[in-house]
Amino acid sequence: MTTLDGRTALLTGGLGSLGRAQAQALAAQGAAVTILEHPEVADGTARAEALGARFLPCDLNDLGRAQDTVQAAADAAGGIDILINNAALIINRPYDRFSLDEYEDQIRVNSSAAYALSCICAAAMKDKGWGRIVNFTSVTLKGMIDGYVPYIASKGAMLGLTVSLARELGPHGITVNAVAPGAVVSEAEARVFGEAAQEYSDWVLEQQCLKTRIQPEDIADLVAFLVSPAAGLITGQNIGIDGGWMGGKAPGTE
Repeated sequence: MTTLDGRTALLTGGLGSLGRAQAQALAAQGAAVTILEHPEVADGTARAEALGARFLPCDLNDLGRAQDTVQAAADAAGGIDILINNAALIINRPYDRFSLDEYEDQIRVNSSAAYALSCICAAAMKDKGWGRIVNFTSVTLKGMIDGYVPYIASKGAMLGLTVSLARELGPHGITVNAVAPGAVVSEAEARVFGEAAQEYSDWVLEQQCLKTRIQPEDIADLVAFLVSPAAGLITGQNIGIDGGWMGGKAPGTE
């Protein structure tokens, strides 16, 4: 018997580099995994099924519709036991070159959506007296990287959401934790840094105490632990997995 047999899991942003590794890790532990992704993502159903998961199209920019979509999924599944708020928008640009709409888009997708979906999923968790919510913050909260003001602000909001929800949901047997990844090898990294990707990778290793790049599977292992029975007394924590990040200004940022 695996540790998550009989549990249902909802994972937002599940078809990116980090999300795919998490979906596989949860499915391997016996969870019935649903991946929530943007409706326009290519081949969503086939890609999710290849991970052992179900695809659920949803645009997190529309929080009301997202809640309705997740409520319907929860009703059909008899509740969501595990919610992982992994989805995020990340754009590198000087603070004064973001429009207010662009700023609010990142706040909405990166943190407000986590609140919206937690409100839906927590209802059944409370009825069962068991639940796991995992949010994502970031090493950027240490304040050592330029050009990501909306993203970092959204992750600060996510940290506040984590500790406050942990307080309110703890009496119902629900844990709420955050994972704070460092610089993970991913498609997003390649997209952001482009031709400077190797220079950036070399710089990352200089900043870390451990001289090995973090892989999506490393993050997935931590998430799988936090949703397992073994982590039942861990809540309200922001757990860094960053190779011992010491930090400095990244090359290739504006």
